[in-house]
Amino acid sequence: MGIHTLAKLIADQAPGAIKEGEIKNYFGRKIAIDASMSIYQFLIAVRQNGENLTNENGETTSHLMGMFYRTIRMVENGIKPVYVFDGKPPQMKSKELEKRLERRTEAEAEMSKAAEAGDEEAFDKFARRTVKVTREHVEDCKRLLKFMGIPYVDAPTEAEAQCAALVKEGKVYGVGTEDMDALTFGSDVLIRHLTFSEARKMPIREYTLAKVLQGLGINFEEFMDLCILLGCDYCDSIKGIGQKRALDLIKQYRNIETILKHIDTKKYGIPEDWAFDQARALFKEPDVLTGDAVELKWNEPDEEGLIEYMVNQKGFQMNKQ
Repeated sequence: MGIHTLAKLIADQAPGAIKEGEIKNYFGRKIAIDASMSIYQFLIAVRQNGENLTNENGETTSHLMGMFYRTIRMVENGIKPVYVFDGKPPQMKSKELEKRLERRTEAEAEMSKAAEAGDEEAFDKFARRTVKVTREHVEDCKRLLKFMGIPYVDAPTEAEAQCAALVKEGKVYGVGTEDMDALTFGSDVLIRHLTFSEARKMPIREYTLAKVLQGLGINFEEFMDLCILLGCDYCDSIKGIGQKRALDLIKQYRNIETILKHIDTKKYGIPEDWAFDQARALFKEPDVLTGDAVELKWNEPDEEGLIEYMVNQKGFQMNKQ
């Protein structure tokens, strides 16, 4: 989920923090890509007749096609991508993962109803909601990247946190993801729509953290608390508080502890045993690889290995454009 409504809040309150451009503007840049988010996008977007692409053996290939062609597009435009894969999710994310499972189960039931009714539009809508990135999808993409000569990093936990750490250490320019919490983890630059298909004609949108903080009129510590109030993956938020109200409260009281001393608890529902402080600690000091533990090296592609893997093993056509 990332941070609920943060993109809209920034657009409304700190529009100067957003810069729209084209992929060619990132020529020569090293960019950390949230791999799991990208694979999820490919599984949703790369489809035929409402279903994932498959080879003759019935194996899903949407993720490989998306990863292959979107990566080529970046490299052709002079970008040096490094993909970062999720590790074990933090224990604090378990509630959010349970909610996602419930939503997928509900979508599967609705998809079955749509299939019985012959409603193709509804079937396609709910089919997209059942998409889940599996370990097999991840391993397929890692093998592909290896043959393409593109580096990847296995994060200890959250990919966005590891991406942000690479930015803070100066190893890459920014984070390519749709999840806004890369900013909450401290990335100086967040880039959205970078791995979208050219056909969607969506401008690439770059967010600069320093300008976000300046535009909102808060510091980074306050920004983390704001993100928790808006709604994150690690704890519940206060019911009844919208994005504008959340910003006003942070600007007035500067942190969640002081807000809780002054807020009308009859009007606003405070979560029971609210673990906002643990969520804050997770954003502040996430489990990431640092320094020499990450070596980024871009190599020439292994053309023979690529053909063997993509054509002979995965069933792609040599002449596919």
